[in-house]
Amino acid sequence: MTRADFARDYAASTEHFDRLASAVPPDLLDAREPGGWSARQVIHHVADSEAQSYVRLRRLVAEPSGSIVQGYDEATWAQCQALGYEDLPVEHALQVFRAVRAASLDVVGRLTDDDLERVGHHTESGAYSVRQWLENYTAHPLDHAEQLQRAIAGGSVDVQP
Repeated sequence: MTRADFARDYAASTEHFDRLASAVPPDLLDAREPGGWSARQVIHHVADSEAQSYVRLRRLVAEPSGSIVQGYDEATWAQCQALGYEDLPVEHALQVFRAVRAASLDVVGRLTDDDLERVGHHTESGAYSVRQWLENYTAHPLDHAEQLQRAIAGGSVDVQP
């Protein structure tokens, strides 16, 4: 896959999630599939995950090879009352998502072929390259868009982006 392909796909996955998340009616933000996260929780998680991805990309590109890429316990974050996954409005989370994805896309557009092979050490999964970062964070909003659709379907309504 070329750098241009990565940038195109990254931008497309951003747009897809943003369209879908922005289309969730306010009265369905707490809809969920049985045993799953609500639409609200999914949106907050994606924003926090993308904020983590923003830092990870910059560390991978700017710091020496082997730098630490910190993992985090997303389930614990989702349960933390102070972070408000269950009750805070989603507008700020969507703004964070849009801003960090746009800023990361700026960096993605400047990557060289050599940059794609830069490697850090992820605290949970070991060796972690810029290429892996691109693959993971291109897929991440798409995976959660599906989760969001399942949550809304759990609320007996089909939301079309």
